[in-house]
Amino acid sequence: MKWSQALKDFKLYLKIERGLSTNSISSYGLDVEKLITYLELNEINETPLIIQKETIQQFIYDFAKTVNARTQSRMISGLRSFFNYLIFEDYRTDNPLELIESPKIGRKLPDTLSLEDINKLINAIDLSKPEGERNRAILETLYSCGLRVSELTNLKISDLFFDEGFIKVTGKGDKQRFVPIVDSTQKFINCYKNEVRNHLSIQKGHEDTLFLNRRGKQLTRAMIFTIIKQLAVKIDLNKIISPHTFRHSFATHLLENGADLRTIQLMLGHESITTTEIYMHVDKSHLKNVLQTFHPRK
Repeated sequence: MKWSQALKDFKLYLKIERGLSTNSISSYGLDVEKLITYLELNEINETPLIIQKETIQQFIYDFAKTVNARTQSRMISGLRSFFNYLIFEDYRTDNPLELIESPKIGRKLPDTLSLEDINKLINAIDLSKPEGERNRAILETLYSCGLRVSELTNLKISDLFFDEGFIKVTGKGDKQRFVPIVDSTQKFINCYKNEVRNHLSIQKGHEDTLFLNRRGKQLTRAMIFTIIKQLAVKIDLNKIISPHTFRHSFATHLLENGADLRTIQLMLGHESITTTEIYMHVDKSHLKNVLQTFHPRK
């Protein structure tokens, strides 16, 4: 079996059998592609069915010289999944990464923005330009609903249930959830939708997409990153931020104001509450407040 066919079948398996999102499938594929590139550059003619543990070890050793421990660990996990798939399909009987340990990494606490930072970023948007209304609606939605960037770019007009006070969000693995949306964010979305979006020449296939570029097509993830980074430079924000920073800030601020982890988990779309628990490490004062409020002998 050639690498190209094995990778194609692996991606299909991730999509059909495991129901992973397009972004997750792409990440797994990139891990395998890095190994393929390494083999080609070093003229190593080992197929997926016969590649040895020693070859994998040397690849990881060389790869580790250029990346941090977190990236290395994620790549090892991706390759391990690929070879587990080959075992699952009876192409191999062993996993060459079985005895290869991932580097130990500390738990990375998410970066957050203060409410003042968020207000400064939004106030820095130039509303005299047509994209200004759109960008304001984007930042308001990211923060007030805690969306992932892919969830934001894929948001549809038909997903807006403003009368009920919710939006329908399609998350990882195409799992859907309903997230509450505050009146002020509804107002900004409606303002963009009615005053800017309605005047665009919308391309076929994007009629239901909420946030569009000036050519009437769905915004890319990269464009959202660019918008946010340009605003950060504009206000001289001394932090490296991304769309995910707004999601982290959303969860942290809810926790600081008394929301429980289970509620935050549901709104973020975390499959396991363990993922949500990282926000307890960001704001330990919440633990003290809970004890003082609910303990019978406080």
